[in-house]
Amino acid sequence: DNHLEMLEEMRFPHSLGLLYSAFTYFTGFRVNSGEYKLMGLAPYGEPIYRDLMIDKLLDIKDDGSFRMNMDYFGFCDSDVMTSPKMNSLFGGPPRKAETDITEREMDIAASIQAVTEEIVLKIAAHAHAVTGSKNLVMAGGVALNCVANGRILREGPFDEVWIQPAAGDAGGALGAALFTWYQLLDKPRRASADDAQSGSLLGPEFSSDKIQSYLDEVGAIYRVFDDEAELIDRIAQAIADQKVVGHFADRAEFGPRALGSRSILGDARSVEMQSVMNLKIKFRESFRPFAPAILRENVDDFFEMRAQENSPYMLLVAPVREEKRLNGDATEDSRGLEKLKEIRSSVPAITHVDHSARVQTIDEKHHPRFYRIIKSFESKTQSPVVINTSFNVRGEPIVNTPEDAYRCFMYTNMDVLVLENCILLKDDQPGAQEIDASAYLAEFALD
Repeated sequence: DNHLEMLEEMRFPHSLGLLYSAFTYFTGFRVNSGEYKLMGLAPYGEPIYRDLMIDKLLDIKDDGSFRMNMDYFGFCDSDVMTSPKMNSLFGGPPRKAETDITEREMDIAASIQAVTEEIVLKIAAHAHAVTGSKNLVMAGGVALNCVANGRILREGPFDEVWIQPAAGDAGGALGAALFTWYQLLDKPRRASADDAQSGSLLGPEFSSDKIQSYLDEVGAIYRVFDDEAELIDRIAQAIADQKVVGHFADRAEFGPRALGSRSILGDARSVEMQSVMNLKIKFRESFRPFAPAILRENVDDFFEMRAQENSPYMLLVAPVREEKRLNGDATEDSRGLEKLKEIRSSVPAITHVDHSARVQTIDEKHHPRFYRIIKSFESKTQSPVVINTSFNVRGEPIVNTPEDAYRCFMYTNMDVLVLENCILLKDDQPGAQEIDASAYLAEFALD
């Protein structure tokens, strides 16, 4: 079947995405880019406002449909997301951007995340009841809420869940093309059990010759590795040596997640690595978690997922297995950002404060080079898990070209840069210690 049929809908302004964005704004983050921060902040708080939100702001039905009380929202008739009436509900005005985050914001984040998950689970259950399908496909900005996605997979009625990796507005271009091709032009559709989106590696790639030409032009010091096995070994060893590695290879990813081609990699076993990468590499808020990339065959060893569970697009959150957790110096009394000080698992750099992680699984077919890097890292450390975060600083788009990658490398505290088969060490670069990052960071609006 190559035609879509819409069975049910909710219409503007009653939108789960706009509801979440309203609280993104209220907690002081940027709408349409800071929603993932709100999701990352939620585990630091308690959902103490959940009942208040449902009582005052929403009328939720059993099928997950809802109506918003627009007295509290301003996005229909003003240039802000919430109205003054919302201020009285939560004890004051919205947090101003870049000011201190208080427990109020953490508790609001926890509360709206809980409400969002409840609604998403109701919608999923209703979709299953109406269609009887064993499979669920999701798109739209809320489908990037990987915490809710993980709950659908674990608690919902579906055997398989697939989320379009560019699920936000960018994916509309892909949807429009597919809709035109199949529904309007009536072209035959041949479904494939494999990933027809090719790992979402749909962007540009650059030859080694072009990369070397650029590096020579800027006077960079680098080494070319013609033997891929030696190249892979060097990258894996750098990660094992607690170096922060910028990795640029193959076609760029389509979507908001770096999946290994335009990534910054680190050792997930390191106690310090989350703080180092947040504050000295990414220049972003300390509370934000990092995601693990793990060999697919090992995913159920570390996370509460099925054997060989596939999560190639980093869009599912799962709990870290009990046997991998550590008590450390954790206390029940820890509140807010104090939770950051606790060591929670054998892979602390990717374990969030609620013992969860946003998992990316890597297999050899779809990501052969990244797979071999992690496999080599495992042979050196007995750990099949590395940190994978997007190759950029706060507010900067993910690097797209060798020029982008080199500039980001030089203006941060990254230790190693890999451009296809070229490796650059920061200490070897002329004037590397004399660069002031402030001018570079000022080029990008804060997200």
